[in-house]
Amino acid sequence: MDTKDKKFSVEEAVKIISDESSKKFVEAIDVAVNLGIDPIKTDQAVRGATNLPHGSGKTYKVAVFAEGDEAKEAKDAGADMVGMEDLADDMKKGNIDYDVIIATPETMRIVSPLGQILGPKGLMPNPKLGTVTNDISKAVKEAKAGQVEIRNDKDGNIGVSIGKKSFNDDQLLKNYNAILDTLEKEKSNNTLKGDLIKSTFITSTMGVSYKVKLAKNI
Repeated sequence: MDTKDKKFSVEEAVKIISDESSKKFVEAIDVAVNLGIDPIKTDQAVRGATNLPHGSGKTYKVAVFAEGDEAKEAKDAGADMVGMEDLADDMKKGNIDYDVIIATPETMRIVSPLGQILGPKGLMPNPKLGTVTNDISKAVKEAKAGQVEIRNDKDGNIGVSIGKKSFNDDQLLKNYNAILDTLEKEKSNNTLKGDLIKSTFITSTMGVSYKVKLAKNI
């Protein structure tokens, strides 16, 4: 199938990708969004987080900076590692095998000096992403359930997984719409004049990329 110039509805693209099969492993389904922003301008930067209704299919490893009752909340919610100075020292040694790092506001005095280590990895706790919070239990549960970060790269693009081929079409569509809903909210907080989304593509790990019509399936 020649897909170079053709645009597909999101339903068509999801169905085609779901029908394509890989016998070696369960592929991820990814969305790539080309934004109309100038990535150099900080007031046009897009960064947020969203909870995919059906998760991403990935298992997330979560570390939490907390103490006392909040540390217990983090452990009860399923955090993989909870600590304070000991956790910071471990990270300074290069032990940062985590997908999400969460901190309470009070612990940022310990976390802030880790900025040069965590920042480049996209792991620095951030209030806008809900990873600096007093509601530790909620933050951990959302992270473990598949909360994904939506953040433009240096070229003004966003890439995020919306699930796996083992998901059914309805699950993938709802996850896709959650991404677009988040981008719509970002547009209202952005100084950009014009369209935020220029083009959108859906692909699987080993498959063809399909250009999607911009009309959102609701």
